[in-house]
Formats: sequence, structure tokens, C-alpha cells
Amino acid sequence: MKQTYLVTGGAGFIGSHLVEALLARGDSVVALDNLFTGRESNLVGAYLNPNFRFVPGSVLDKLMVDELVHQADVVVHLAAVVGVRLIVEQPLRSFTTNIQGSEIVMEAAYRHRRPILLASTSEIYGKNSNGPLAETADRVLGSPTVARWAYSTAKAVDEILAYAYHRERGLPTTVVRLFNTVGPRQSPAYGMVIPRLVRQAVNGEPLTVHGDGSQTRCFCHVYDVIEALLLLLDNPATNGEVYNVGGEEEISIRQLADRILHRTGADGPVELIPYEKAYEVGFEDMQRRVPDTTKVRTLTGWKPTRTLDDVLTQTIAEAEAERAEEAASSL
Repeated sequence: MKQTYLVTGGAGFIGSHLVEALLARGDSVVALDNLFTGRESNLVGAYLNPNFRFVPGSVLDKLMVDELVHQADVVVHLAAVVGVRLIVEQPLRSFTTNIQGSEIVMEAAYRHRRPILLASTSEIYGKNSNGPLAETADRVLGSPTVARWAYSTAKAVDEILAYAYHRERGLPTTVVRLFNTVGPRQSPAYGMVIPRLVRQAVNGEPLTVHGDGSQTRCFCHVYDVIEALLLLLDNPATNGEVYNVGGEEEISIRQLADRILHRTGADGPVELIPYEKAYEVGFEDMQRRVPDTTKVRTLTGWKPTRTLDDVLTQTIAEAEAERAEEAASSL
């Protein structure tokens, strides 16, 4: 049965891809976005579909959110202040927006009895470098004085709200913890590592790696993430549950920089930037972040099918196209 989805943060990197996927299968979509980090240009394809509507606005606008949730059948809450750099530079805005926005959206979902999928993050696990990390793994956080942990804490509060609404009030809620989603349309701003390193390589600049580069991550192509989200949205067994969604290949950031140099034919150099210079004094990072996706695989059969090299191929092509366009416009 075709449904109407409200996607908050619908003009963002992940949101715009989800909007397109929902429209492609015949659903109707309303995208709400304040365009702080999202871009309306991400929705160019969606605008061609008569079942799409874009609403410029904030999840902090209670009346607007209430009306849009009322009009929808399902809510997907992606809107959040994201990116390590933005979180460190604007901790108050990040913390309050993420918590208040989620509270407003979930209140409206409960009022109108609409199922809601909440996008959470691998940052939930903090400095827990054991791995792979299952959904039941402990959170290990540093001092509240370190701005880095404000995002993790805010998203934990969001999750707690979702679980509480489900357990106490019967609201159908699903939480998805995303691990380093990458791919087309991801901005290099705000500390997103792959688009930033790729653009540095394409522009002939030094590739700046924070810390000593030994920290490892698993990157998941946004197309694979969208497939997981659709499977979870369509399965009522997800109500009240939380699922990790992420990639399989573990790679250090230094190895990632070297692979990007090889793929682009650039000659570097790679510069190691201390965390206190890249962000702030006292900044803390997680050494290893690897997802255990057994739970989502067991329920839905999902597994990522696109590789890190697939991601790099698309990101490099995107960066080269941007550079060519900039060069042409300067003539």
C-alpha cells in the first residue's frame, strides 16, 4: 500500500536519497528541511515527481511539525545538527536543536499515532573501541566538558525518548544507528572525511589527517543505507527496536588517505594534524568504530553490496566535475 512519508532533514545527504527511493517505489513524500546543512539542489530529481513536496522550515516549529505529521502516514526523523567540526564549534546549538527537535517530532507522532523511524548514530558508543559493536554494547564517554560528547549525549536522549514513547505510550518507534555513511552529495564541510580528503587530492592540496591516522572506521555507501532503511520501514517487527547499519571493510584513516592518493593519481603529501589544532584542546576521538550488523541482517537479510572503492569512484568523479565547473565559470 502506498503511503505518505514525512522526512525531516529531507534535503540533506541521506535524506535526499531516501526521498528519491520512496518516490521511486510510488510513495508520496513531504521533505522538511531548514537548509542549514541540507541543500535544495539535492532534491532536483524529486521535484520532477508530482508526489513530492518540499517544505522549508525547522523541526523546532511545533505548529508546522504538528500539521505535517498529521498529513503523513509515517515519519522518518533524520534532521539533526551533524559533523564533528560543527558540533565542536557550535555545541549549544547542536545539543539543543537535536534534543528539542526530536522531542517535538516524537510528540507530534504520538499525538497523531504515526509510526516513526529515528536516525541515530554510531557516536552513541563514544570511546568504546571494542568491536564489532553490537546494539547492546556499552557507551563509553569522556567528560561533559569535552564538546565532542555533546552530540553522542543528545542522540542518546533522542533514543531514550523513542524507547519511552514505545514502552509507555505504545508509539511504534524504530531506531537506526548509522556508521559513517558516505557517497554522492556528501558535503566536505563540517569534518566529513572522505569528501574532504578527495577534494584535497583533486585540487592538488595536502591531505590532512587528524591525529596519527591509526584510527579505523567502516564506511557504508548511502545506497546500501537507504536499502536498509526501506527494509526496516516496511517491517512491523522493528517496533521498539534499535539496529546498527554500517559497512564491513575496516580501514585506518591514514590508509584511506593513501588509497585516495592512489586512486586520484595525486602525489600528496599527507599531513598529520594534531586533534587540538584541528578541533580544540582536549578533543577526544574513538580509536576503532566497527559495527556488528547481525541484528538487521537476521531480520531483513540486508547486507552492504557496494565497496569502499565504489564510494571513492563516485566521490572522485563528483569532485572532478565540481572542479571542472569552477574552472569553466572562472573563464
